[in-house]
Amino acid sequence: MGTDKIRILDFITYPGRNIYCHRPIMKLIVDIGEYWDIPTKDIEGFHDRLLKAFPGLRKNCCSLGYEGGFLKRLKEGTYLAHVLEHVILEMQYMLGYKVKFGKTRVLEEPSVYYLVYEFQNEVCGLECGKTAVFILNCFLNGTEPDTQFFMDYLKKISIDAELGPSTTAIVQEAKRRNIPVTRIGHESLVQLGYGKYSRIVESTLTDATSCIAADISCNKQLTKTILAENHIPVPYGKVVYSEISAVIAAKQIGLPVVLKPCDGNQGKGVVLNLDREEDIKNAFREGCKYGSGVIVEKFVRGNDYRVLVVGNKVSAVAKRLPAMVVGDGKHTVRELVDLVNLDENRGEQHEKPLTKIKIDEISIRILENENLTVDSIPEQGRVVKLRANGNLSTGGTAIDCTDQIHPENAELAVRAAKSIGIDIAGIDIVTEDISKSILDTGGVIVEVNSAPGIRMHIYPSQGTPRNVAADIVDLLFPTDESIRFPIVSVTGTNGKTTTARLIAHTLSLCDRKVGLTSTSGTFVNGKCLFKGDHSGPRSAKTLLSNKDIDCAVLETARGGIIREGLGYDLADVGIVMNIGEDHLGMDGTETLEDLAYVKSLVTEAVKENGYAVLNAEDGMTPYLAERTRANIVLFSKNNRFEKIGKEEQIRVFAQDGWIRIQEKETLISLLPAADVPITCGGKIACNIENSLAATAALYALGIPADRIAQGLRSYKQNSGRFSLYDVNNFHIMLDYGHNLPGYQEVIRACKHFQPKRLVGVIGMPGDRSDKAIRSVGALCAESFDRIYIKEDEDKRGREPLEVANLFKSAILEKNYDEEKVTVIENELEALKAAVESADAGDLIVILYEKLEPLQEYLNAIGAKPAQ
Repeated sequence: MGTDKIRILDFITYPGRNIYCHRPIMKLIVDIGEYWDIPTKDIEGFHDRLLKAFPGLRKNCCSLGYEGGFLKRLKEGTYLAHVLEHVILEMQYMLGYKVKFGKTRVLEEPSVYYLVYEFQNEVCGLECGKTAVFILNCFLNGTEPDTQFFMDYLKKISIDAELGPSTTAIVQEAKRRNIPVTRIGHESLVQLGYGKYSRIVESTLTDATSCIAADISCNKQLTKTILAENHIPVPYGKVVYSEISAVIAAKQIGLPVVLKPCDGNQGKGVVLNLDREEDIKNAFREGCKYGSGVIVEKFVRGNDYRVLVVGNKVSAVAKRLPAMVVGDGKHTVRELVDLVNLDENRGEQHEKPLTKIKIDEISIRILENENLTVDSIPEQGRVVKLRANGNLSTGGTAIDCTDQIHPENAELAVRAAKSIGIDIAGIDIVTEDISKSILDTGGVIVEVNSAPGIRMHIYPSQGTPRNVAADIVDLLFPTDESIRFPIVSVTGTNGKTTTARLIAHTLSLCDRKVGLTSTSGTFVNGKCLFKGDHSGPRSAKTLLSNKDIDCAVLETARGGIIREGLGYDLADVGIVMNIGEDHLGMDGTETLEDLAYVKSLVTEAVKENGYAVLNAEDGMTPYLAERTRANIVLFSKNNRFEKIGKEEQIRVFAQDGWIRIQEKETLISLLPAADVPITCGGKIACNIENSLAATAALYALGIPADRIAQGLRSYKQNSGRFSLYDVNNFHIMLDYGHNLPGYQEVIRACKHFQPKRLVGVIGMPGDRSDKAIRSVGALCAESFDRIYIKEDEDKRGREPLEVANLFKSAILEKNYDEEKVTVIENELEALKAAVESADAGDLIVILYEKLEPLQEYLNAIGAKPAQ
């Protein structure tokens, strides 16, 4: 084909809630090159090719909101990136995924676009994106791609990437109960819930089943030995390792016999009712394909029943029938199989309630035993079996018999599962009638299976469907406490870390095992597991899989939300501290409303009956309130509450020096703000505000007022935030302020201490705008008596000293004495220079990038935390 007209530049996957949609989406960035200003109606033959390949596009609504809206847009003229979005969605829809959300926007003028589109199967979504680009490029180059070939390929890889039917049923049941689900990798392994009570399942195999128990269940002879020792009836048999040994064992046991591999599954290699030496040898060779040894055991006549045991009870029973066809005197066996496989309930693998029947060596051999071939035409009404066993995976069917099982058979099935040590087990019983005790009828338990399939119980061919997934989820999450995992998510421009720390500290006083992610690291029960900036979604996901915690407080930064969405599903409390101008001009956020839109995801993603905690004094709060359906809690350090368009349930505020809570007619005076250590006797206003936000969140979680007060009073080590140290006859303060509001708060707090000189060691991250850096420089010129300018080690795209020079020029423009400004690029060296030049009564404040080297230096010079 010709050159690519549409080029893929990047793919980004958002597996959870994100700023575009509360469902999983993919973001595709493409360059449409020369077609940036050419509408598709002006591309010869394009529309005809497009609608011939994807006729369903005629019904697409598009932004016009009605069926056929996209077709109207095509006729009027639209652009390639927009068409690409609709083709990707249509391809997924054709594959059975009911996706509808998509959006296309210009990213870089004139030809680079981003388009976001919903997906349900990640592999399918990714491959549909790539394939759609390929097909549209074919259209643009005047070639006709084999669209059906691509759709067949996409269907196959989509099926392969789906969760198995058992896992899917459990996941759907968990979601109905609002239990969060996290897929691990691309197989059928999922985590249900978070933290201490989280469970990992794969199909119906749970993390409670030990490796030993699973291994035992795979060894059929060992399983039978254990069952027999527990006085559970099993068929007599022997393990053999050669054809002649199989024949000898069969004669000793007594014909007819069954041969099966010692460690097979899904009925593979199992051959029943053998009474001829040649058949026994053939069966041995078949069994050896699936294991090193083969069991020869007594053939017990009867029906094949699968009993599903979940915990301490029988959840469902099914009578399994092997793959078969019924003759009509007209069609061959092969044709009858094809007719049966037309049933829409039959799929290639496990994606449908039943599996298609396949003609293979085993079925051909079974036909030969009946003097038939695939080309034979069975007479009217003749039942032709194509498998010896009734496994659904080989095309079998099932009849529900749950209400018929005899109590003794149910008790024996539960005992069998317990004797092996499996919490969810498939017990295979052979007996003529499951409603009669096998102790009386001579029936036997032939297998105990770990990870039993549950399709047959959810979708029986006959009888009552059984919601066995509900029983499994009940087993995994037996109490309300095991389902409920409290999460607090904190976002905003300033104050996130301190607020998150306060909440985590107070929860720990309530006998909770608390996990915390923040810009300073990941913590479990107060212990730092990982250092660094962990305010993104990946850190949140890692923490929520930790089995040592029963609640989590997550600092949720803007950058992570934009790049990857949220690292959790829903929070109990979502907090937006404030919306400041920091980060404007980055990642497409040009206005305060853009920033508020990003951060509003935190208060939108709140559980039913959860709470959104908002700052009553922030100008963007009315916007945030309108975007949330949660209950609203407002906090205000000045007891100023403007109308926000919605009625708040709770108010938390500072009044007459006290922190107070008001809920309807109830007013609680919690404690004096000056009693909160991190406010330095009420001097640090921003930490009063942070304390109010923490109080609001804790109260919304149902924490008693006296415990909240205890938490605020006892939290003293707010490392790296307004951290004040005594050094001989002067002081040093460390803080993480990295934007104009942060600097303003630090300077305001420092002036409360009335230093002889206020010395600033200043810097800012390089990804801030020139305007933002210069505005901080101007503030520093007005506030500091002596200035040392340093730079962050991470330049974030800037040249060395570029940020420092911006600072210096802004400071000197304020007629600041140039002799009092020193540029020292290294942060630690800049602090050392300030310390060496310090006078008695000075207060040196350093707005740092990396805390630990500074703390080590302060320890080395004997600095002590100020009391």
